[in-house]
Amino acid sequence: MPERRAPMKPGRVVEPPPRPDKEPFDIDEVLGRIREAVRHFADAAMFALAARGHDTLFEQLVACVLSIRTRDEVSLPVSLALLQRASTPAALARMSPEDIDALIQPVTFHEAKAWQLHAIATRTRDELGGALPCDAQVLQSFKGVGPKCAHLALGIACGHEAISVDIHVHRVTNRWGYVQARTPEATMEALEAVLPRAWWVELNRLLVPFGKHVCTGTRPKCSTCPVLSFCRQVGVRDAR
Repeated sequence: MPERRAPMKPGRVVEPPPRPDKEPFDIDEVLGRIREAVRHFADAAMFALAARGHDTLFEQLVACVLSIRTRDEVSLPVSLALLQRASTPAALARMSPEDIDALIQPVTFHEAKAWQLHAIATRTRDELGGALPCDAQVLQSFKGVGPKCAHLALGIACGHEAISVDIHVHRVTNRWGYVQARTPEATMEALEAVLPRAWWVELNRLLVPFGKHVCTGTRPKCSTCPVLSFCRQVGVRDAR
């Protein structure tokens, strides 16, 4: 039976609670199994974009802004359409926010994102020498860019070891009992304290498709999950 949890402080790192029916939690084994399990699923949007040649920091940041509150199935083709038109800060800055908006209509909050992207491109062109530095603080100084986007873009484009926590990473790692945190931000801090650095960038690549197709928000597919023997199923009430 899934177990109940006592009240907790944000970002708490814990040993997964013991259960006689579960194996000792081994993060390397767990993520290795998930790597095999998600091979036949579509890659997370920003990784898929990089595989198609859009792997600069600017392109990755643009794609991440477009992906906020938007499904990969929508954000990926929109990102491709925009970047095929303007893949550099100078090119995007030459477009008006209205022209950008016309290309990104399918994404959530498209009008606000059009203005945000235009501002990022213009400031990069005018103040940063035409190229974004591989610096999380600089990226997060742009309106609409938080740790998730900054870390993921830096991980893919610059090879920085940084953990990017979206709703899937947050849900899955807490469901495992690997960390205990109330928000994605707190989960990121908790994972930084316990997750081996070798997995920091790949974690998002693995857990986005895993969270979308196996460890879903409602009625997770526990009966066919490749890591069920390790997972503490924290908070699971109605599994398939």
